[in-house]
Amino acid sequence: MERFKAFISKFTPYLEDIRSRLYKISILFLSFFAIGFFSASRILKYIVSFFKLEDVVIATTSPFQFADLSINIGIFLAFAVSCPALIYSTYTFLKPAITRKEKRLFFMLIPLTVVLFALGFSYGFFIMYYALVILAKINISIGIQNVWDIGMFLSQIIMTSTLLGVLFQFPIVATFILKTGIVTVDNLRDKRRVAVLIIFIFTSLLPPTDGLSLIAMALPLVLLYEVTIFVNSKFGKQKLLIN
Repeated sequence: MERFKAFISKFTPYLEDIRSRLYKISILFLSFFAIGFFSASRILKYIVSFFKLEDVVIATTSPFQFADLSINIGIFLAFAVSCPALIYSTYTFLKPAITRKEKRLFFMLIPLTVVLFALGFSYGFFIMYYALVILAKINISIGIQNVWDIGMFLSQIIMTSTLLGVLFQFPIVATFILKTGIVTVDNLRDKRRVAVLIIFIFTSLLPPTDGLSLIAMALPLVLLYEVTIFVNSKFGKQKLLIN
């Protein structure tokens, strides 16, 4: 019993530190959720005005849909702010136990991850913009009135943009796997056709579903695949050492 108490007391400061960090992250999450929730009307107004869709009516389908959208916007904003804060808090917690090389790797990967996600998210956002403009014009040209549900409208935009942002992380994930030695650059070269097929199949499941948008979303991912092969074949000779 005494050994158990000694064991617990040894880790108590670390557990208290973790509890304190989680408490601060929770406060941050709730704060930005509230900001997103109460700013939902302005955010929705900005998004609808940004797209400038002529001959399109953006409508709600239930009295409580705006409340649901406000909650979703609050959650999205809270996650967008809390995740980087959680990553940084994790780093500061582990900082005394990691090497200088691992610190450099951390400060190199985090900005690169943010940049790639932002590029993917922005690219998906603009693909949806042009696709929706084209689809609205096509509908009008054949005599179909555009009455779009605001919930579906926003969910498709956010889903496509977010998933492309995640998919743009492929170079980082692939490079890590390559450096652990699980796969090699030659494996990526040999599976190039399979990878391209998977990319096109996956992007075909995302809105919009027209052929031009499919090609526009798939090509950057194919390019990232090729860039990953090129960079690691030229500069990725060393394996990752996990101490």
